[in-house]
Amino acid sequence: MTRILIVDDEAKIREMICKYAAYEGFETDQAVDGLDAVEHCTKNPYDLVVMDIMMPNLDGFSAVKEIKKLRPELPFIMLSALGEEYDKVHGFDLGIDDYVVKPFSSKELMMRIHAILKRVHPQANAADIFRMQGLEIDFGARTVTVDGERAQLSPKEYELLVYLVKNAGIALTREQILRTVWGYDFFGDDRTLDTHIKLLRKNLGDYAKYVVTLRGVGYRFEKEEQS
Repeated sequence: MTRILIVDDEAKIREMICKYAAYEGFETDQAVDGLDAVEHCTKNPYDLVVMDIMMPNLDGFSAVKEIKKLRPELPFIMLSALGEEYDKVHGFDLGIDDYVVKPFSSKELMMRIHAILKRVHPQANAADIFRMQGLEIDFGARTVTVDGERAQLSPKEYELLVYLVKNAGIALTREQILRTVWGYDFFGDDRTLDTHIKLLRKNLGDYAKYVVTLRGVGYRFEKEEQS
């Protein structure tokens, strides 16, 4: 599993990124400042680091410089509330791969992470496919195939299916699903989820039975039929 280190002195930002990263199938660790990040990277083989710039004890630029001495090939995405040209140039001079200005979209950040990982580890991404009988999900291409036929899922149906599949066997509450798939600021009607589940099941055909309703709780994706 791809392992990412999230470095930011703001706990809410770390938690938000980690939750979206988990939805995308990534394993994450957190560091509260640059010194903590350097210590994590000396002990763990990360595939990518998301690093804030302005932090106490050791800033993001200095942390990248130290970590690059240990892992020169390790890709970085820098986060900054400044967005000034100097910061971008300085970051790229240090060898970072991308730069994101706060406030940012978590989904956009995930897309940037995927793009970097695809470039750095193309062979790993090529195998990022889920198969179960005649159901196939190509996470890289964002396509779903049912018994050899391309399923015409809406973007939200696809994201909903991926979240369920990547948490197969786990009881997911309605709140968890809505906040992860629709966003942390979602305050809509619960029926939005029910409607999308209904549409998703219709598109999955015979495999709709694996999307199980948990009365009073939410939903769960089963890899095998329950006896």
